[in-house]
Amino acid sequence: MFTRKIMIELRRYSPADKKIWDKIVKDSKTDTFLFYRDYMDYHATRFNDCSFIIYKNHYPAAVIPGNICGNTYYSHQGLTYGGLVITKKNGTGDVLAVFDLLISELKNLGIKEVIYKPVPYIYQLIPSQEEIYALYKHNAVKVGCNISSTIVLLDKIAFTESRKCGIRKSKGEGVIIEECQDFGTFWELLKENLKKKHATTPVHTADEMLLLKKKFPENIVLFGAKTNNRLIGGAVLYIMKKIVHVQYIAASDTGKRLGALDLLFDELINRRFLTHFYFDFGHSTEQMGNLLNKDLLFQKEGFGGRGVVYDIYKLGLV
Repeated sequence: MFTRKIMIELRRYSPADKKIWDKIVKDSKTDTFLFYRDYMDYHATRFNDCSFIIYKNHYPAAVIPGNICGNTYYSHQGLTYGGLVITKKNGTGDVLAVFDLLISELKNLGIKEVIYKPVPYIYQLIPSQEEIYALYKHNAVKVGCNISSTIVLLDKIAFTESRKCGIRKSKGEGVIIEECQDFGTFWELLKENLKKKHATTPVHTADEMLLLKKKFPENIVLFGAKTNNRLIGGAVLYIMKKIVHVQYIAASDTGKRLGALDLLFDELINRRFLTHFYFDFGHSTEQMGNLLNKDLLFQKEGFGGRGVVYDIYKLGLV
């Protein structure tokens, strides 16, 4: 019986490889635009990039977005999730070979540990959990577990009465929902919300989001709730092939009083995005999953969201 020899190569990414990298992401099993270099590189100066392109028999087959901080390798600190992004033709044996090669290369770079954030299954176009098996084989330990709230749009759970009440109130007050471009006003609402509730600021600045919106106009969309032509609430959505992800949510005091977000998500979930498969609110946890925001979770579950985990693993290399 003839068995073809498989050769796997690992090469460090450089800006000259952008077209090759983006082509792999486009052809991969992963349903996200966050791995395109135009998205990753908006904050390139904040991280010591150490991403890799994997070649199988000299053909581009996969990428690993990552960065180094001290003697730790992250996949990737600037992204919600990272891990191996691989094309559809590659299977478990290929992934195991990639991990062996990656670990060897990282050891040569003096890396002592890897913090690895696999892409949650809802962002995969077809089954793609070979990397979880590879992590297990290398004795990785789960060190974080964030819980997200996700809706299967073809089999939705009914809104709770509290959410329905907000919808009725908002309709009665004449609130309207529409796609808009007023990122500046929305960002002021968002910053005020985060400052009051969490004493934090948004991950992105308004200018950064506008830059990303310009690069990904079909993928990044702001929907607003308005009354008297004034923005009182909204949500920034990341739109992929099969999934809609809520990146940011905010409402003014008036918007909260009028139930503007209830009407907004009624429109998005029950009308606007019925051709998609998942509607993901994002996680309601902090501190690697150890702190649960129960009020935020209550709101998301009121719309029918149910749990999907965003895992984080640690792999020691010493």
